[in-house]
Amino acid sequence: MAKKDFYSTLGVSKSASADEIKAAYRKLARKHHPDIDKSPGAEAKFKEISEAYQVLSDPGKRQTYDRFGSSAFEPGSGMGAGGPFGGASGNPFGQGFSYSWSSGGGSPFGDGQGGSGFADPFDLFEQIFGGGFAEQFAQGFRRRQSYQMELTFDEAVHGVSKEVEIERVEGNNRRVRERMTIKVPAGVDNGTRMRFGDVDIVFRVRRHPEFMRDGSDIFTDVTFTIPQVVLGDVIDVKTVDGMVKLKVPSGAEPGSLIRVKGKGVPTLRGGRGDHYVRVKLEVPKHLSGKEKELYQQLADVSTIEHSSSSSKKKGWF
Repeated sequence: MAKKDFYSTLGVSKSASADEIKAAYRKLARKHHPDIDKSPGAEAKFKEISEAYQVLSDPGKRQTYDRFGSSAFEPGSGMGAGGPFGGASGNPFGQGFSYSWSSGGGSPFGDGQGGSGFADPFDLFEQIFGGGFAEQFAQGFRRRQSYQMELTFDEAVHGVSKEVEIERVEGNNRRVRERMTIKVPAGVDNGTRMRFGDVDIVFRVRRHPEFMRDGSDIFTDVTFTIPQVVLGDVIDVKTVDGMVKLKVPSGAEPGSLIRVKGKGVPTLRGGRGDHYVRVKLEVPKHLSGKEKELYQQLADVSTIEHSSSSSKKKGWF
């Protein structure tokens, strides 16, 4: 990868003072910002200028650059994860601008006394482009605040309106608390993230003691007797919308699923999931005398039928 000459990018000498570097950057940033300069390559040029200023405005990074060159700030250089322009924080401005800032206050252009980075990237744009531009830029790119909201299972399935109190951070780091109404649509799930105005809400949904949810589908276990699975039956099943009738086909096997169409959870894009009943078999452990007699008769009949069927099959061949 070609080495970059940060001094040449800003148009300053290697002996340039902090004030000279700052002035050069402000002039070039105003000229080549993509929202101002519409010529081809303006975005790439602005990125180069910002990259150069980040290094040269920081005494420590500038010293490293003077010793090792721009390769010290490339991924894999051993000088940090991805160099001074990587890191876990990412780039909230997207392509065309990267920045480094600290929360320790100080001037966004450094104080000439070892201060490093920008106190706030939006203060930087206000000083370069003026308050109006900076405000518009900040509104478009400032990261939205995120909050968590806990919902019951039923609230998530059917939707609900909740009034919450949020804290906003406005200009000059002033914190303002205000109340807002969140209209939660039916069908949100645990972990669903939605935007409401200029804030994001992440939903946390409690479990239900009976229903198991998988996306927009609901699953429940229902225990049947031997006669019910053998002969079939019609039973009442509890769904998220209340009780419904379910026809159990004869010969239903344990572990099989019986679908109740359209009785699952509403989806955020319209439509609904299904409700599935999983068949569980109840095997009686304590039988009355009459029950034993009937089961014995059934066993005898089954043995006779099985023997007769086997004899017929042998005769056919």
